[in-house]
Amino acid sequence: MNWQVFLLAFSTLFIAEMGDKTQLAVFSLVADSKAPVAVFFGASTALIVVTLIGVLFGGLVTKVIPVHFLKLGSGILFMGIGFYTLWEAFTTIMTK
Repeated sequence: MNWQVFLLAFSTLFIAEMGDKTQLAVFSLVADSKAPVAVFFGASTALIVVTLIGVLFGGLVTKVIPVHFLKLGSGILFMGIGFYTLWEAFTTIMTK
């Protein structure tokens, strides 16, 4: 195993998910269900499956599309989502 890649993946996702909607959903589920162990295993399994889908899809896509185009497309997509979110927030505030 390439431990450098492992640590990069772990640290990147750990920082990205901290305080994210997934973590907030887990907080809510634990508060509502009072079953933290079940929520832990359910959420962990979901994250593993979602990550597996990403790994498999990423492996297939990189065989067809060069990595630099994927990075560019991902960046543009994230920026588009960010601008859309800002626009929605702005228009919501302005209409109140």
